[in-house]
Amino acid sequence: MSALDPFERVAIGETGVIVSQLGFGSVFVGGREHGDGTPASEYETALDTIETAYELGIRYFDTAPFYGRGRSEVRVGRALAHQTRESFTLSSKVGRVLEPDPQTPGVWAEDGIAKMEARFDMSRDGILRALDDGLARHSLGHLDIVYLHDADWEDLEDEAIATALPTLVELREQGVVKAIGVGMNQWEMPARFMRHFHLDIVLLAGRYTLLDQSAYAEFLPLCVAENTKIALGGPYNSGILATRDLSGDNWFNYKPAESHWIERAKAIQSVCRQFEVDMRAAALQFPVAHPAVATVIPGAATPMQVRENVELFQSNIPTDLWTELKAANLMPEDAPVPG
Repeated sequence: MSALDPFERVAIGETGVIVSQLGFGSVFVGGREHGDGTPASEYETALDTIETAYELGIRYFDTAPFYGRGRSEVRVGRALAHQTRESFTLSSKVGRVLEPDPQTPGVWAEDGIAKMEARFDMSRDGILRALDDGLARHSLGHLDIVYLHDADWEDLEDEAIATALPTLVELREQGVVKAIGVGMNQWEMPARFMRHFHLDIVLLAGRYTLLDQSAYAEFLPLCVAENTKIALGGPYNSGILATRDLSGDNWFNYKPAESHWIERAKAIQSVCRQFEVDMRAAALQFPVAHPAVATVIPGAATPMQVRENVELFQSNIPTDLWTELKAANLMPEDAPVPG
């Protein structure tokens, strides 16, 4: 049997940053639906969700200006304002700036901020503005980790290398932040960035999961060699690994799932049912067995979802389940597994 401690602390290299093995992704508490149709939290529910995560023992919280166009940062800040700042680790992102949205003017009344829209800005001034604006929204004093966000969305690799990442290096050298990294849904561009800069951590969404291990062969060994840790986002692959009924519509990588991913998920689900294991538990536990992975950060929209994630992370999984998944060619034969 394997059982993990969601609250175990993991160091991010020599930065002094410590994260809990189970973190909190704050996209759904930002008041805006995500790509897979998961409903967002209303204001009070959002604050209760974040507070529940802290009360249960989660000590790593990730947010971003893009999530809810500033509302995620505001809500994370308000929910954690009464906690000792040194008791938790906070990360956010730069690479976009928020500006008033001319299409939907007005104010989000409960959050007390203008309705905003995001645009990419990888310049030095844009990075510093995004950082300062975010600090003002969450009011938690400082960030421990800053990620460059979604540089792959609009072919911004050259700008990232020329201006954005050097600015993050400068902020780390000045002690403004302790750790820097990039956050995106692919591994290839972060690997190229690592030829130019030392990244303390990469927020890798969905590319080393129970369903999709595409980062395993090349990127994870590179991270181990470079002492770069991974925060694994999207462990449910946009919901397909959290779905009990895979016969209906399913999402993978923020869009409707192609048939081969659905069939693969069904095969994984069949093995999990053979061993009476919730597929969600296997999805949360599998990634952190790899030495490159420091934390897994599923999103949650309600206090119940936070509690479920904690319970799933703690649940016992027979070692034979992993053996069977390997025998069925559903994961690499030499992939590290819990236990």
